[in-house]
Amino acid sequence: MSPHSFVKPSSRRAMLRDSATLAGSALLATLFPASLRASFPWNAPWNAPGNASPQGAPADPVAAFRAQMAANPIQPQKLADNLTMLSGPGGNVVVLNGADGKVVVDTFVSPAWPKLKESLDAISNAPLKTVINTHWHFDHVDNNGPLHAAGASILAHENTKKRMSEAHDLPVLNLHFPPAPADALPQQTFATTHKLQANGETLALQHVAPAHTDTDIFVHFQKANVIQTGDLFFNGIFPYIDGATGGKVSGMIAAADKILPLANDSTKIVPGHGPLGSKADVVKFRDMLVTTRDRVQKLKSAGKSAQEAAAAKPLADLEEAWGKGFFNGDVFVQILYTTL
Repeated sequence: MSPHSFVKPSSRRAMLRDSATLAGSALLATLFPASLRASFPWNAPWNAPGNASPQGAPADPVAAFRAQMAANPIQPQKLADNLTMLSGPGGNVVVLNGADGKVVVDTFVSPAWPKLKESLDAISNAPLKTVINTHWHFDHVDNNGPLHAAGASILAHENTKKRMSEAHDLPVLNLHFPPAPADALPQQTFATTHKLQANGETLALQHVAPAHTDTDIFVHFQKANVIQTGDLFFNGIFPYIDGATGGKVSGMIAAADKILPLANDSTKIVPGHGPLGSKADVVKFRDMLVTTRDRVQKLKSAGKSAQEAAAAKPLADLEEAWGKGFFNGDVFVQILYTTL
């Protein structure tokens, strides 16, 4: 998930037209964890472009968001003899270790770099070989630069390089995100599929049709029976779907349909956010997406606006199970509305 991606210049008018509430406190609730949101007067006039922040509000809310995520400790979990999941400052990172050098999938937020480096060094003294980005959002690519400087080559889908090369704006908060620096951009890209052989493992990389974004891939560690999904799978929480950079709820469902046949009951499935999952967890996630899509589509087809759809509380019965993550059911209704 990324606050970079709610609005981009080419879709700004449509996004604001279709979901005005996302430009207010509901949008802000999706951008920041509750512990950080508590310090922000979300409905104050400074939210209007050009207005100054009140006393006590962070001068740079995105930097504050990065710092909040980076404060989480990195927790290692062994997935196989040479495969480790690191969880904490911006989702989940997977490290394949061995004599061929380390392969690192996703990279956490930038302030977490010292802790990430320490965790990588603790795994082994093998050199860094390859970094794979599952998609373009900052919490998955922020440390591309230092990892590349440390010796890794960066690999991603071609759309990830394109998105990272662009400036992105969030005008409702008067925020601007410049293009990523050249040393953080992928040096190698692919269009549909790509395979790597390293440390006795085969990594099969698969691009999917626009889902969470238009840049998404998943990584199948075939020998270890591990699948890393990036943000195609949020385990146990409503996902973010980035309509501003191509995301579609139908694509999220289709991505789950691509992943599930590769898994069995022993497969370990690493979500973009949330705890390590299983095939059964992905089935639950897919079923939730189908249910929520159908309910919101019915309201939209009946002529309801995004705000009216949210006010109808179509996801009330799912709130307890899925609404304890980045945002609640009311906000997820509006995200769905813009990505149908």
